[in-house]
Amino acid sequence: MMSTSPKSVTAAPVAATAFGVVGSSGQGTALGDGVLGRWQRRNRERTIPHGLEQLEAVGNIDNLRGAAGLSNAPFRGPVFADSDVYKTLEAVAWELGHEGDEALRTFYDDTVALLEKAQEDGGYLNSAYQLADAGGTPRRDHATVRERWSDFAFGHELYCAGHLIQAAVAAARSLGDDRLLEVATRFADLIVREFGGPESAVYPGHPEIEYALVELYRLTGKREYLETAAAFIDRRGAGWLGDGVFGRAYYQDDAPVRDTEIMRGHAVRAIYLNSGVADVYLETGDRPLLAALETQWDDMVSRRSYVTGGTGSRHRDESFGDAYELPSDRAYAETCAGIAAMHWAWRMYLATGGAKYADFFETALYNVVADGLAESGDAFFYSNPLQLRADHLSVQEEAAATRLSWYYCACCPPNLMRTFASLEGYLAGVRDGELQLVQYTRSRIEAEVQGGRCVLDVDTEYPADGRVRITVAEASRGAGSHDGPLGALSLRVPAWCGGVRIVVNGAAVTAEPADGWIRLDNALAEGTVVELDFDLTPQVLLPDERIDAIRGCAAVRRGPVVYCLEQRDNEADVDRAALDPAALDRATRDPDEPLVETDISTELGPILETSGAVRESGVGELYAPSGRKRPTSERAVLPSGRTVLPSGRTVFPSECTVLRLRPYATWGNGDPGAMRIWIPIAR
Repeated sequence: MMSTSPKSVTAAPVAATAFGVVGSSGQGTALGDGVLGRWQRRNRERTIPHGLEQLEAVGNIDNLRGAAGLSNAPFRGPVFADSDVYKTLEAVAWELGHEGDEALRTFYDDTVALLEKAQEDGGYLNSAYQLADAGGTPRRDHATVRERWSDFAFGHELYCAGHLIQAAVAAARSLGDDRLLEVATRFADLIVREFGGPESAVYPGHPEIEYALVELYRLTGKREYLETAAAFIDRRGAGWLGDGVFGRAYYQDDAPVRDTEIMRGHAVRAIYLNSGVADVYLETGDRPLLAALETQWDDMVSRRSYVTGGTGSRHRDESFGDAYELPSDRAYAETCAGIAAMHWAWRMYLATGGAKYADFFETALYNVVADGLAESGDAFFYSNPLQLRADHLSVQEEAAATRLSWYYCACCPPNLMRTFASLEGYLAGVRDGELQLVQYTRSRIEAEVQGGRCVLDVDTEYPADGRVRITVAEASRGAGSHDGPLGALSLRVPAWCGGVRIVVNGAAVTAEPADGWIRLDNALAEGTVVELDFDLTPQVLLPDERIDAIRGCAAVRRGPVVYCLEQRDNEADVDRAALDPAALDRATRDPDEPLVETDISTELGPILETSGAVRESGVGELYAPSGRKRPTSERAVLPSGRTVLPSGRTVFPSECTVLRLRPYATWGNGDPGAMRIWIPIAR
């Protein structure tokens, strides 16, 4: 067994300690039976076992058996098929750290042993290339891959190595098992030898290994891993990868990282890259890197992201589009991009302490990422559009009308597995003598603050319910320390929140958020009880007028949860539905007026009702002159007492149309049907 000298002890995926905030997750941090805890349990009981079956069925495990000389089966799947095994292995390692499971343990032990056997003496491990050496024919979209280290743009060797390293870090931290770490470090050492020195021009076409190498440095203390990650970042922008099919911007290779101001190219690659850049900053304090990240973050959030936290508006190259190019029905918003955005947001929070990054993390988690998995736990969306038409016929995996059980390009399912398996690692942070509570869910949080140990018990059904009760279950100082509270407790107040009521030990507290935080000095004393009540009044959102695809529409959000119309909840035709402008106008005077919470509940909040209009069926010209009347059967009926014809004439009445909205992440769990987040406002 190899011996490691970890720089920090943590059970979390990210263990940054040099600059900024320190993640608080220790071995005692755990999710309770709240929303996130139930998602994590579903992941363990349904999603991961389903994934293990699929990895056997589609050939991922057989590929590794072939590399180990245990199978003669031909290579199957995309050239990066090994990465799906590694992401699943990471998920299993985190879950085994929560509690034992015989089937998961067997998979873990058998797969680690298989990787040990498949790895070459020099450290190389990638079944696609090892089988190609033996005469196999691994394939991808653009060419047949046969020579290792010959295609850095699309070959994914460094990408797969990064996921292997992350699985190994999870196993070491969660299980204290170094067997997989030995495999990963042998491969990492090979990469350092081959590409880490100043004579090398190499960097990966698909970033990912950068933040894996930084995490390996954090675990082992071997600085060459950090230096190699930094070298990959510093070299980028030289155009070394070539133009490829989609141009240099697709690879984020059109400009050096420090000079980049906008998010462009393949969304997952771009955000994985920036996660690695953030990790390098967190260990080096390289301020120009952070400045570039802050500029790109603001560009993404203000001009290139969906209300769900989704990113990537183009199907052809899975990329960011132009500023404000955010079509609902053609939104790509890949699940992996949502997970990547959570990774980057967390690191930006660690780097700056900024609450806005935690806000985005929360938005992505409860919307685009949660949408990627069915309530049953065994079906997945690859892309997450904000609108689906009733006659959507696509059966392509990247634009399916319903969630599919698996994919040829199965990057998203195991990414979801490892994300849900490690959610407790993203709950809180410690900075300057204060414990910052970042995400609200039923949990037990353990943290080290100013040399002492603090344990918080958090009780809530957030985000369905805005009430949160926080109890300081333990606050003990180290030997020789003076008595008294450990420090302050800071509570994130999300930007969407119109108000929050705070009670400390039974007494109301008046406090205004500063930069998204409310700081309660000296609250980290054993027995302190803090009660929060966030205002979850549903809000009507209007888009920037430059987003042409949704101009004249509105959306609904309750807390961090975005809502949608789905056909199964509505008698009205969702494709023809419109919101009553009079009701929306009343929202400015009485927020409860246009959006009523029903007694029908979902895990993320109640079904909402509002008044609206629906154009009755009738066939007219697709594009008619403004003065021409359409059939009168195509009138729009408004509950405010008007019926508006396309000609502009108003007639009088009829009946109120009720529109029912549900949390976006819960749609698509019944019969396929139309769905939309952005709803036209009737004119």
